[in-house]
Amino acid sequence: QVQLVESGGNWAQSGGSLRLSCVASGSIAGILTMGWYRQFPGKERELVATFTVKNTTAYADSVKGRFTISKDDSKNTVYLEMNTLKPEDTAVYYCNAYIKLSGSDWFQPYWGQGTLITVSS
Repeated sequence: QVQLVESGGNWAQSGGSLRLSCVASGSIAGILTMGWYRQFPGKERELVATFTVKNTTAYADSVKGRFTISKDDSKNTVYLEMNTLKPEDTAVYYCNAYIKLSGSDWFQPYWGQGTLITVSS
């Protein structure tokens, strides 16, 4: 089995910064991509930032220039540095990864438990 465990600050004032971390653990044979999504109340989950299969980065337009995704492959960890936070960034943030388990031929999507990020005005 695989677990994605998120950590990091959960409250900031408008204009402030937060950093999220997500560690993947378990019987991992390989990780194809890792990224971050968020979900607003009553809305579908949406992409925030991700590493692609070509190991490039992709960002939602709403966070470009403010958020930075990075990773440490040796630690199976992905980070999200969030700067110049706005109240409209308030949402539940989820870590996502496509992982192949030991003994498996397939990459499957896994999700973290989600962490509520609140930005006050």
